[in-house]
Amino acid sequence: MTQRLGIDDVRPRIDNGNLAVKAVVGEVVPVTALVWREGHAAIAATLNVWSDRDPDTVATSTMTVDRFVPDRVHGIFTPGTEGTWYFRVDAWSDPISTWRDAIEKKLAAGQDAEELANDLAHGSNLYARAGLELDGDKGRTLLKAGVALDDRTAGLEERVELALSDEVREILWHHPFRELLTEGPTQQVRVERPQALFNSWYELFPRSTGGWDDNGKPVHGTFATTAKALERVAAMGFDTVYFPPIHPIGQVHRKGKNNTLTPEADDVGSPWAIQDHTATHPELGTMEDFTALVERANQLGLEVALDLALQASPDHPWATTHPEFFTVLADGTIAYAENPPKKYQDIYPINFDNAPDLVYEEIYRVVMLWVEAGVSTFRVDNPHTKPTNFWSWLITKVHASHPGVIFLAEAFTRAARLYGLAKNGFSQSYTYFTWKTTKEELTEFATEHALQADFCRPNLFVNTPDILHESLQTGGRAMFAIRAVLASTLSPLWGVYSGYELYEHVPVKPGSEEYLNSEKYELRPRDFQGAVNSGDSLESFIRHLNMLRRNNPALQQLRNLHFHDVDNANVMAYSKADAATGNVILVVINLDPRNAQEATVTINYDAVGLNAEGKSPTASYQVDDLISGHSYEWSKRNFVRLEPLRDVAHIFLLPRVPQEHREALAYRHVTDYRP
Repeated sequence: MTQRLGIDDVRPRIDNGNLAVKAVVGEVVPVTALVWREGHAAIAATLNVWSDRDPDTVATSTMTVDRFVPDRVHGIFTPGTEGTWYFRVDAWSDPISTWRDAIEKKLAAGQDAEELANDLAHGSNLYARAGLELDGDKGRTLLKAGVALDDRTAGLEERVELALSDEVREILWHHPFRELLTEGPTQQVRVERPQALFNSWYELFPRSTGGWDDNGKPVHGTFATTAKALERVAAMGFDTVYFPPIHPIGQVHRKGKNNTLTPEADDVGSPWAIQDHTATHPELGTMEDFTALVERANQLGLEVALDLALQASPDHPWATTHPEFFTVLADGTIAYAENPPKKYQDIYPINFDNAPDLVYEEIYRVVMLWVEAGVSTFRVDNPHTKPTNFWSWLITKVHASHPGVIFLAEAFTRAARLYGLAKNGFSQSYTYFTWKTTKEELTEFATEHALQADFCRPNLFVNTPDILHESLQTGGRAMFAIRAVLASTLSPLWGVYSGYELYEHVPVKPGSEEYLNSEKYELRPRDFQGAVNSGDSLESFIRHLNMLRRNNPALQQLRNLHFHDVDNANVMAYSKADAATGNVILVVINLDPRNAQEATVTINYDAVGLNAEGKSPTASYQVDDLISGHSYEWSKRNFVRLEPLRDVAHIFLLPRVPQEHREALAYRHVTDYRP
């Protein structure tokens, strides 16, 4: 049977409610729905929220009606613990608001007490019933309003004064009198630890941390030398250090430098040609040495992320004990990996169809071995080439005993696959950010991901061992700063692969995105301190960006992105606002690494909470540039000039939004009301 009151388009909600929405502890989660009914009677809605840890305690709050779409209501909640949370939107008839709207119009039209006799009697009855539902002073105030409406000895203005007062409106906002209560669908929210949403990643190869010998030859690093290298990573303000595979590397079909098929005797091979997923590379150290490294990382405020690459070298034990884990070709050989035109003769991809039960349990065993060794985060290699139901099974099983483990998907793939992996358990995902360089591309990309924030969190890596984008090859040093600003401010998740701070930009050949002398195939020690001493490093700038991210909650959010109008295709402006603290950041960036650009930036006051201050379009306010330290007086329209050799961007701190107006900031991302 159709319900009397309609509750449609409840958000956040994914896969028709069959899969859980995502959030993290402390994140402001905006909820919205369409509620409607027949006729002109007032309708309202309540947001109900509870957690699996305390299912009997339900927090309720009256939802706000959208000022542009009268049938749409908004509310927010902030989960305080990890686990599964639930929310439900209930619609209800609001007879007191219906009565109040009608009588205010009649009073404005000059109707007297005699004409309003029935209205006053009806109002008296409503307030009496509402008052009986409340204890204490609030209930007595509503009862008093009902008595006053029925007092025929008083004047009309005196009779309605209390019923129409702000005091009574406030009471009824928090304790509404509801009729025809209709429950909406219940939606699950999987709440993870905060690091699943806000995190700065740094990727390095432990084997490249050994420096050089007296003859200038690279020395293979160890877990001990890696521990020393982490001090610099922590000093730059990163939260997670990600290691490519640290396992023994296969000898069969080992790759030489620059991915050649003719390795020299001392070539170290590709770490992704894994010979044993349960062991550490002997030259790096033992498992005990690795756990000591994890402990040192934790002391420095870093988490260790390991690469989870579900593939094997031809001399992996699985190739002998479990050939059914792979694809056997007609000639009896096992198929190696290909990503045309790339060939990976040193890698066997796993076939998940031949013996799924055995494969699933073996991979779970491998993952849990490293979890027990202290690993709390996994960067998963090419997850979109493995069955999604496998990932759902694995992540759910791991989280059953270790709910804080984070999985990052290296999903350079089409949107449907990327989003499907996110919906089925991945906390974060790589994206196509690296290839988005124009203002139009970046705006579309970032807007899309902000609108999908209920289930997909983009981790914006500026480079990877596989990706040296053409913009970095040819854009000069300013481009490295530009991309760092974009990645670190467009998303609360960003990442840097070692060498970026040294402006490494030379490809193996023209038209390639592979690095010359790629670290995937050889040791690449770097003189980071020498570069800093000579002023030839981006380290201090990266450190400053990470500091700004930690100090400004607006940069720790994903949903709250808004682009502002700029009259220059080379200049982009966008803001982020935090509904919990009222913190607002505005980024204005020059996308041209070679030329100074001038532009006029037009600020959307609603998006940054300035309308809450009642400011006119000409009113001024102070903005503080968190990069240069300068302050400026701004208004609705503002002139900027950015010179790439001096400053590629402004990161402005705007006035803090007052407490009473912060909730509206959470609704700003809900700009697309299509079902």
